[in-house]
Amino acid sequence: MTQDAATLLERLRQIVGADHVLTTDADVAPYVVDCRDRYHGVARAVVRPASTDEVAAVVRACSDASAPIVPQGGNTGMCGAATPDRSGSEIVLSLARMHAIRAIDVANATMTVEAGVTLAAAQQAAREAGMLFPLSLASEGSCTIGGNLSTNAGGTAVLRYGNTRELVLGVEVVLADGRIVHGLRGLRKDNTGYDLKQLFIGSEGTLGIVTAAVLKLFSAPKARVTALTAVADVAHAVDLLHAMKDVLGDRLTGFELISGFALYLSRKHHPGSPDPLPGHPWYALLQFDDHSADVPLEDVVESALSNAAESELIADATIAQSQEQAGRLWSLRENISEAQRREGQNVKHDISLPISAIAQFTRDAEAAIVAAFPGARVVVFGHLGDGNLHYNVAAPEGVDARDFLENTPAINGIVHDRVVAAGGSISAEHGIGVLKRDELAHYKSPVELELMRRIKSALDPRGLLNPGKIL
Repeated sequence: MTQDAATLLERLRQIVGADHVLTTDADVAPYVVDCRDRYHGVARAVVRPASTDEVAAVVRACSDASAPIVPQGGNTGMCGAATPDRSGSEIVLSLARMHAIRAIDVANATMTVEAGVTLAAAQQAAREAGMLFPLSLASEGSCTIGGNLSTNAGGTAVLRYGNTRELVLGVEVVLADGRIVHGLRGLRKDNTGYDLKQLFIGSEGTLGIVTAAVLKLFSAPKARVTALTAVADVAHAVDLLHAMKDVLGDRLTGFELISGFALYLSRKHHPGSPDPLPGHPWYALLQFDDHSADVPLEDVVESALSNAAESELIADATIAQSQEQAGRLWSLRENISEAQRREGQNVKHDISLPISAIAQFTRDAEAAIVAAFPGARVVVFGHLGDGNLHYNVAAPEGVDARDFLENTPAINGIVHDRVVAAGGSISAEHGIGVLKRDELAHYKSPVELELMRRIKSALDPRGLLNPGKIL
């Protein structure tokens, strides 16, 4: 270790305490591998500050030493944005110790939380206050608010409540030079110039380090209905979405598309999972919420699904009769990602398209993939209600999954070319990180890339914040 490196580590210990500067291989190991076991890095140290002032002091120390910083929350990202590179020069800055719920303002319907608060903890704090924080992800028990903001997370309730970007009113951010932006304002109207918080939401820690945020809260629903439906194809699912929105409006909170093969994998790797509607090629999982306990929501949903059956939009349906049954239906959807991991690595895509283009895209993309790679298995699921699909390609039966990953560039080309041609995006809610950096450079327009680089240069001129990510 050089004298400069030792000096930096000593300064970091003085800031956060020696116990929170991790340098041994065993201590550092959980922080340098992504959750998909795809990216493996090397860190000079892992630093765990407990306050915004400590984050700012750490950033200043790293800036003085020209040491790059990789911010990290729950380390649940899908694109390698929170993993250090292999150089051994980067400091991983973990925000896990910053887990305070700073304030809940029921009258203003807001909650101020630190970046290390898990999404589940934020949801629970809102519930205890009689409110709802609607962001919901399969990884909500371990992902953090800071990470949710860094990727502009979506989840299952975007249809009604929007992405993370739409659920944030204010942010507190540490800049690359250690200055703090004190932007924790719980205002729904603030036209005092540029909306600076939006620069940091979705920037994956490349422009600044979010340390706290003011989140929007909503009235908690008094009634909830969950239904699983079987449909003949994606076109029928799209028509079902429109039919349900026409009848129930914004009471339709979630609309998840699941291929029969995706559901098979979920059940295969989670024995004991329910199988209420076996043998269909496609499914849609629907959730309805109402803020009035006096409205017979289940009756309205039953009637709407009955009409959908009569119109041959659905082949079959089941409605959960309890919260426990609803949870088991949702587990079928939420367990798909873990089931894929157990089945073996696959080529993942997190794409969004105009809803009107999704049926044609799924037909064309699968035909092209199977023609190019006979036997390849397409695993499709996602948030049809907002046009976001997780479109993944698994190896043919009997083919080694890691060997099949060598086809990633060709498969990406098949999928992303068709996405962009249909007016879609190659990243809907997982971000860019390292995984899609080259793809972004290929598909983003030169003018947009130039503007992004100018913003990066203005806020982080020395390129010390999460270098090599996005750009």
